[in-house]
Amino acid sequence: MKCENKKLQWRVSDLPNLRLNRSYTMKKILIVFSLILLGNISISFSQWQTDLRLTNDPGWSTTSFNNAWCVASSGDTVHVVWYDNRDGNYEIYYKRSTDVGSNWGPDTRLTDNSASSEWPAISVSGSDVHIVWYDFRDGNNEIYYKQSTDSGTSWGLDTRLTGQSSNSDYPSISAAGNNVNIVWRDGRDGTWEIYYKNSTDGGLNWNADIRLTNNSNFQLRANPSICVNNSDVHVTWYDFRDGNGEIYYKRSTDAGINWGEDTRLTNNSASSISPSIAVSNSYVHIVFQDDRDGAHKIFYLRSTDDGINWGQDTCLTDEDSSFLPSVAVSGLNVHLVWAFEYPLNREIFYKRSTDGGISWDQNIRLTNASAESWLPSVSVSGSILHVLWRDGRDGNYEIYYKQNPTGNVTTIENNTMLPEEFKLEQNFPNPFNPSTTISWQLPEANNVTLKIFNSLGEEVASLVKNEYQNAGEHSSLFIVNSALPSGVYFYQLKAGEFISTKKMILLK
Repeated sequence: MKCENKKLQWRVSDLPNLRLNRSYTMKKILIVFSLILLGNISISFSQWQTDLRLTNDPGWSTTSFNNAWCVASSGDTVHVVWYDNRDGNYEIYYKRSTDVGSNWGPDTRLTDNSASSEWPAISVSGSDVHIVWYDFRDGNNEIYYKQSTDSGTSWGLDTRLTGQSSNSDYPSISAAGNNVNIVWRDGRDGTWEIYYKNSTDGGLNWNADIRLTNNSNFQLRANPSICVNNSDVHVTWYDFRDGNGEIYYKRSTDAGINWGEDTRLTNNSASSISPSIAVSNSYVHIVFQDDRDGAHKIFYLRSTDDGINWGQDTCLTDEDSSFLPSVAVSGLNVHLVWAFEYPLNREIFYKRSTDGGISWDQNIRLTNASAESWLPSVSVSGSILHVLWRDGRDGNYEIYYKQNPTGNVTTIENNTMLPEEFKLEQNFPNPFNPSTTISWQLPEANNVTLKIFNSLGEEVASLVKNEYQNAGEHSSLFIVNSALPSGVYFYQLKAGEFISTKKMILLK
């Protein structure tokens, strides 16, 4: 397969109906153009700020592999975590900004023992900040956890989550409300397997370890990555059960109690490794590194129905030597960062999709230093993108940060005139096949749920699942899977006390 960075091609069931949507596209263009003329909207293209050095010490400061995230954000607060050997051995460090990345507090040392503490991962839910890492204080690598319930102002004690005589390492963490979920690689069974553990009370107590993989025909499973949307838990990893690296996926729909089968997502003779996963509503996105074309490139996979079905994997980079992608998602915006290896150094690149992964913008080079920029991760808060990586431009590895304050604009927002009332719009186009857009207005921030029902009142899709959304205009793209027949369907919006239902027609 030749890798081409062009408009992505999907299965017929995934593609928008261009004939039906052409008039809608023109309608949106005219609306945007009119708003620009009236001065009610500010359109900004790439506004990446300058690189900001966050650490300054003689030791090595480094971020983790791409299966985990070392940056997380909620509201105006941005949290970063890394590991650092300024103290003679590697310890976990934390830093935060309370003004969306403009100013930063001091480095906070989170661990204090004579052994190495490495490879941290962070997740935030409101004011609760959750960090996991692996630690050698017990004579072998074990998974440890620490939390803050006041947005990083103070921290609880270290909590040991695993207790085996073999190594447990490379954790990834994702939190939604009080449900905190982690996955990691574990050697207790004689081969490397993927294990899972969760807490349902915000990290105070933890349930038993659950083994997610069980195949003794190979020796390596690595880099598990996890994301959560309400009770749906999605996990991806790569393993060599097929003779070479392939990307696998597994999900739970009941908050980690029960799990489906392993799903193999790639199938080629080359090596597909190092996945990163993100979810927004029913859209699940996976990016990974692949050398099927004779050189390392970044590929992409998506599911539009909570991981039940998956589209074809698609190459996102033309360039050789692209490594370790990290993904974050907000609505239909998908944000990707990765490292590109030049002959003499490595640099960080960025790419985004604004239509849920159907098409992608051009690559943007974020760094331009004479030394290595490596191991990036990305986070989103409101309209702002946050990128973190390790950088060698200062003679040793330091932590660097960069932001784009307007890089995550998901809707046309009139900043001077917010909606005066809750409103659910008629979907467009209608009738439709196989996709339609549903829009709504919120006069105030609220938790939002948007579901699709058939004529019998049976739920067929959940586009927005109790998601906290700011006041303004919002929309969601409904892409029909091939199993849904033609007929009348209903979509219902709930936002606080507001409930509205409208009818739409699927015409195949």
